[in-house]
Amino acid sequence: MRNAGIRTLETVIKIPDSNPNKWLVFTLVGIGVFMSTLDASIVNIALPAIMQDFQVPLATVGWVLMAYLLTVSSLLLAFGRLSDIKGRRWVYCRGFFIFAVGSLFCGVARSAAWLIAARSFQGIGAAMLMACSPALVVDIFPSSERGKTLGMVGTVVAAGLTIGPALGGLILNLFSWRVIFYINIPIGIAAAIWAAWILKGSHGDIARSESFDMTGALLLITCFCSLLIALTRIHDWGYTSLRTWLLMGVSITSAIWFIRVEARAIHPIFDLSLLKIRLFVLPSLSAMILFMSLFSMLFLMPFYLVNPSGFSMDKAGYLMVTPFVFLFFISPFSGALSDRIGSRILCTLGMAVMAVGLFSLSQLPPATSYMTVIWRLALVGIGTAIFISPNSSVVLGAVYQNRRGIAAGTVATARNMGMVMGVALAEIIFNNIFAARSGGLTLKVYGAEMEPFFMAAFQSAMLAGCFVAGLGIVVAFLRGPEKNQATPDFS
Repeated sequence: MRNAGIRTLETVIKIPDSNPNKWLVFTLVGIGVFMSTLDASIVNIALPAIMQDFQVPLATVGWVLMAYLLTVSSLLLAFGRLSDIKGRRWVYCRGFFIFAVGSLFCGVARSAAWLIAARSFQGIGAAMLMACSPALVVDIFPSSERGKTLGMVGTVVAAGLTIGPALGGLILNLFSWRVIFYINIPIGIAAAIWAAWILKGSHGDIARSESFDMTGALLLITCFCSLLIALTRIHDWGYTSLRTWLLMGVSITSAIWFIRVEARAIHPIFDLSLLKIRLFVLPSLSAMILFMSLFSMLFLMPFYLVNPSGFSMDKAGYLMVTPFVFLFFISPFSGALSDRIGSRILCTLGMAVMAVGLFSLSQLPPATSYMTVIWRLALVGIGTAIFISPNSSVVLGAVYQNRRGIAAGTVATARNMGMVMGVALAEIIFNNIFAARSGGLTLKVYGAEMEPFFMAAFQSAMLAGCFVAGLGIVVAFLRGPEKNQATPDFS
């Protein structure tokens, strides 16, 4: 019964047995990447409307985002491994379908709790799509085109991030916030049918007779969920709270147990031998560091723009588009260049530009001009765009084809972990410095008298992000050249 949907499709349509055109596969991957990326940015715009509709506090409506992020982070590796076993097609088709059904549940939600649960379900589909998308590209395209194609995927990501806020605002002006979720339904169902069609008989439809490590998957989910919840709630609960330390203990215990289980498993969810591959481990760590630095800025920057600087909400929104615009233009070029010169130079350069951008943001005065902010945010965006495509290319090219699902899932997991850790870092630094400078106050409603406290806290958080990016420079450089790649390419 679990394959009934796809089997029914196959009885109606004669599905080709040959490998599909690689650009059709890329288009399919682009749809999956665009949907999952757009959904995050478009929902963020809708949160005020959702909060007003359900009459819930900000702390509650924030879980509409956190539930999605937690689910994706916890399941990426599991679905990456599952795609190695069942085939990319098996996971990808179901990912589209679950994402569409989850969107329906979100659209008809009658309470905040219902919506949060539906977002978790939607996150399952998003995790399936995210885990498979880069691996599908690497499976279908030759190694000489891998960097360029992954750079084009980066462009699709940029499109989702930049179009989301504008499209969300348009929908909210004309319709209910529920329409934001409803538009995913026909697209997701159509994409699931198309994926079943074009991936039949391709490299993405190769199944293997291996067992799925359910114990490892559950331990990994427990580890990530307990860690991420502790990090995101540590300011509310307190650093010495029993709940905080209990969750940290659960996370550490689960991680240790996970390693022991994976070392003994016949078919582990995560192949520990991959940790011996330098060009797998260091780029994955680099991805986490980059997104940790990036999100420490993205979290606090809107507060700075609206409060001390006095920009209106719409102008602040336009400014926050600046870093993502460069993904359109630089990511494809950077990816193609990495096919010729390797990833080491480009990733190190990207991280260095990111560090310079964050340092320049730490020097912003309370009152500033439009262009003064733009060029600083542009540096952050340029560094990100230079880094992403070469880094993705090298980490996926460092493993055998039947382990690329794990590799793709690891990079995506590292990216999502970096996002949450970046927000947690910025929040911890900001709140501690603000409280220390203001005599124990916390920021609730901004007032002009709080300007020196706010700026000290903001600048310290930007410097912390710069320091993290500085560590990333070292990690990116230590990866070494690609000629020492641990495993050959059999794509």
